[in-house]
Amino acid sequence: MPEFTVGKAEFLLDGRPVRLLSGALHYFRVHEKQWDHRLAMLRAMGLNCVETYVPWNLHEPAPGRLHEVEALGRFLDAAHAAGLWAIVRPGPYICAEWENGGLPHWLTGPLGARVRTSDPEFLGPVERWYRRLLPQVAERQIDRGGPVVMVQVENEYGSYGSDQVYLARLTELTRECGITVPLFTSDGTEDYMLSGGAVPGLLATVNFDSGARAAFDTLRRHRPEGPLMCMEFWCGWFEHWGGKPAVRDAADAATALREILESAPGASVNLYMAHGGTSFAGWAGANRGGELYEGALEPDVTSYDYDAPIDEAGRPTEKFHLLREVLAEYQEGPLPDVPQPPPVLAAPVRAEFARWAPLAEVVEALGGPEYAAALPPTFEELDVDRGLVRYRVEIPGPRAPFPLTLTGLRDVAEVYVDGVRVRTRGGEGSGATLTVVEPVAGPASVEIWVESLGRVNYGPGLGESKGLTGGVLHALQYLHGVRARGLRLDAFDAAAAVAGLPFRGTPEAGGTPEAGSAVAEGTPTPDGTPTPGGAPAADDDGSRGLYRAAFDVQDPGDARLDLPGWTRGFVWVNGFCLGRYWPSAGAQESLYVPGPVLRAGANEVWVLELAGRETGAAGVPYVRLAGRAGSGPSGE
Repeated sequence: MPEFTVGKAEFLLDGRPVRLLSGALHYFRVHEKQWDHRLAMLRAMGLNCVETYVPWNLHEPAPGRLHEVEALGRFLDAAHAAGLWAIVRPGPYICAEWENGGLPHWLTGPLGARVRTSDPEFLGPVERWYRRLLPQVAERQIDRGGPVVMVQVENEYGSYGSDQVYLARLTELTRECGITVPLFTSDGTEDYMLSGGAVPGLLATVNFDSGARAAFDTLRRHRPEGPLMCMEFWCGWFEHWGGKPAVRDAADAATALREILESAPGASVNLYMAHGGTSFAGWAGANRGGELYEGALEPDVTSYDYDAPIDEAGRPTEKFHLLREVLAEYQEGPLPDVPQPPPVLAAPVRAEFARWAPLAEVVEALGGPEYAAALPPTFEELDVDRGLVRYRVEIPGPRAPFPLTLTGLRDVAEVYVDGVRVRTRGGEGSGATLTVVEPVAGPASVEIWVESLGRVNYGPGLGESKGLTGGVLHALQYLHGVRARGLRLDAFDAAAAVAGLPFRGTPEAGGTPEAGSAVAEGTPTPDGTPTPGGAPAADDDGSRGLYRAAFDVQDPGDARLDLPGWTRGFVWVNGFCLGRYWPSAGAQESLYVPGPVLRAGANEVWVLELAGRETGAAGVPYVRLAGRAGSGPSGE
C-alpha cells in the first residue's frame, strides 16, 4: 500500500516528493446526491485532494444519540472514487461558521469556558465521540487503500487557548483510535497563535488570504523544517445577516494562489472554500463584532457560497477558471473536462398557502415539556440547540406603570403584554438588554418569544448560552415564577407529528378570524393549561405560525426560493430544511433548493414564520421557486 509521509521540506508519497493541491468541501453542506458532481468539479479545477471538517453537534444531538455518523465514511468513499486524496479535520472544534463551532450545546452549556481544555468533563465526551467516529477514518487511510492522507488535531487552537496538556492528549487519543497517517495543526500567522496551537512533533500549517511569503517566514521561525502548507487559503469569505456581500476579486485570488505555490518547492495549499455549499437546517453560526469579539452578534446567513470558485449551486465562476489556469501549471497532464452544471427547475412555480397553524399551537404540539423556575432557563437547560423558547411570567398588581426590561437576551425577542405585541428598544452586545418602550402596569401577563440566531463559532464567546440568560425586571424587581417551553427545529423532522398539527384555513384564504389567529387569552391548550397573552398582536395580525402548501413540479432541478412578504423564519421542502430566511435583513434574499429535494409530481413546502408577515403584505401568502442559474445567495 502507498505510504504518505512528512519530509524535511516536502510531502512524500512512497519517498517521492508530492504537492497537495486541496480544496475544502464540507459533506454536511452539500446534498449527498450532489457529492459526486462537486467532487468532479474539484478534479476539473486541478485539485488532487479534498478537505472536510466533521461537525460533532450534527452527529450527536444528545449524549449518546447518534445521527448519520457514517456519512463521513460515505463521503470519503466518494472522494476516493473521484480520484482525490482526503484531509480530515475532526475537531472536536471546527469553527467553520457552524453553530457553536461544531461543539454540542449539551456540553458547552454546563462547561462554559472549560471546553477545549484538559478538563476531564470535556475530554471524557470527546474520547467517547472519537472512539465512535475515527475508526471509519482509520480504515480509509492511504496505507489501507483509502484516500485519507492527513488528519488534523484540534483547529486553530492558538486563537483560543494554550493548554498543551489538552493538545497532547488529543494527539494521543487520535493515535489510539487507529490514525497512522501524519497529524497536523493549523493556525493563523500571528506568533501567539502558532506558539499556542502547534504541537511538538506534528506538522504545523498556517491559514491566510494573501502574503504567502511573509506567512511562511513566520511559520519557519516556529518550524525550521517540514513542508510549507496553507491549510486555509481564504479565496473568498462568509456573510452576515445585515452585512455587506463578501466578494474577493478573482484575479487577486489567482495571484495570491500563485504566490503560495511559488513560495517554496512543493508548497501546498487547501482552497477554503473550493465549494462552500449551504448551512441547511439552521446550522449557521455567528461571530461577535469588535476587536476582542465582544460586541453585537453577527449571525451568518444560510448560504455558505463564500464567493468560492464553485458557487453554492455547484457552477463554475470566473474565479474557478482563473484558479484552474494557475493549477493547470502543476499538473502532469491535461485537466479533466469541467462537468456540466446540474439541471435547474424547468418552469417557475408559485406555491400558495391555504393552511396554517398558529405558532402557539405549534409549540404546544411539537415543543418540549414546560419548565417552571424562579428565573428564566437558558436554551441549554431546555435542551434546545436550534429553535426558539416561549417564556411566560406574571407582573403582580395592582401597581403603577414601570419599565419592563429583559437582561442577558440572546438573541432576538418578540414581547407581548396581555396578548398585544409591544415595541422594544436595545438588544445589542454580548449581554443584551431589551426594554419595552412604554412602561407597563400590573397586573399583567407577559409572554416573551426568544429565537437563537446561531451560537458563536469563533473567539471567547464560544459556547455562550442562548435565551434569557439574565432575567425579567419590572423597575428594579425581578419577576420570578417563569414558565418556559422550547421548540427545537429537529421537532419538524417528524413528518407525522407535523401532519397532525391543527392546520386551518389562513385568513387570506377564507379562514375565519378565529381560525386564523393565535390562541385567545385563557383558551385551554392541548395540555389543558390556560394560554395568557396568546391573542394575536395588532401589528402581525396573528400571522406567526407554520404555513403549509402543496405544489406540482414537472421537471425537477436546482432552484431558488423567494419569500415575498415574509419576515424571518425557516423553510422546509418535502421535509428537508433549507434553513433560515430573513430577506429584509440583507445579504441573502432567497434560499437554495437542491434539485434532489424536489420530485416530479406533488411536493410540499412549509414556512415557519416567527416574526409575523410584513406589514402591508396583501393577498394569499405564497413562495416562488425558479430555476435561476445565477450564483451567490441572492440568486441574481
